[in-house]
Amino acid sequence: MNKYAPNRFSTAPMLDWTDRHCLYFWRLMTKRAMLYTEMITTGAIIFSKKDMLEYNTDELPLALQLGGSNPSDLAKCAKLAEERGYSEINLNVGCPSDRVQNGGFGAALMARPELVAECFKAMKDAVDIPVTIKCRIGIDSLDTYEFLADFVETQKNAGCDHLIIHARKAWLDGLSPKENRDIPPLDYDRVFKIKNDFPDLFISINGGITTLADANMHLKHVDGVMMGRAAYQNPFVLSRVDSEIFGETENPELTRDSVIERLIPYTEDYVKKGGKLSHITRHILDLYTGLPGARSFRRILSQEAVKPGAGIEVIKKARAAVSPAC
Repeated sequence: MNKYAPNRFSTAPMLDWTDRHCLYFWRLMTKRAMLYTEMITTGAIIFSKKDMLEYNTDELPLALQLGGSNPSDLAKCAKLAEERGYSEINLNVGCPSDRVQNGGFGAALMARPELVAECFKAMKDAVDIPVTIKCRIGIDSLDTYEFLADFVETQKNAGCDHLIIHARKAWLDGLSPKENRDIPPLDYDRVFKIKNDFPDLFISINGGITTLADANMHLKHVDGVMMGRAAYQNPFVLSRVDSEIFGETENPELTRDSVIERLIPYTEDYVKKGGKLSHITRHILDLYTGLPGARSFRRILSQEAVKPGAGIEVIKKARAAVSPAC
């Protein structure tokens, strides 16, 4: 098994948020967390003229989340990802968007557990790195513990030994993806029971986890924790993951300022190659959340990073608006 998996703490794949720039930024604050890409569809990887698998090796350990429902296409993309050095392949069985539903994958796949198992097995047979599944606790009227347990049993029989379970069901009809992140109630106990009934599986939990204290509470019941929006909206929380989750010695030299200093060369290189500064700065807006000057930091980046020709001087100007020694 790949040395990077399974992992006690990971960041969630979030569409349009966890792109390669976000993940590079996050990796500056934690060496141990497993980072997950946003969902990338098999069609995009196979047919796009862009390199959809591009990443910086500093982001490792890194899991690629795939969206799709064709076993052979998934196997092909998994193999390509393995060749590129990804640490893990994850199958998305949780996204509720209309576009994803119309493509026949994401959360809609929970109603077709045998197809999910076929997809998983095709990928598992194609690669030597870990393959995992991220799902919900249910969809629409398929919302009982028995349904979830049967789904998990089917994946286990296909050889899956690591599932990441978002502790909310998804409403595929009637709620938007944003509403599906908040309106269906969390049911952590259902995920805890899955772990209890399937003790040999590595079960990670996702959904509504906002602090590392929350994470450590969940780790008393399951094997892994995945944090999503809380990490994006207060990214410096990741600076304590290695010490508070993995027990490593805390690094006093890791400050918000040191993160900015280490991000600048990466940003400068990207801009010199023709990239837009805002592609990176949109992910760091909340780095100084809760500190004097944080609002000015955010405002300067939001207003000036989008201007033509904007460069790292914008980041330095924004940093100067924050109180010293942060």
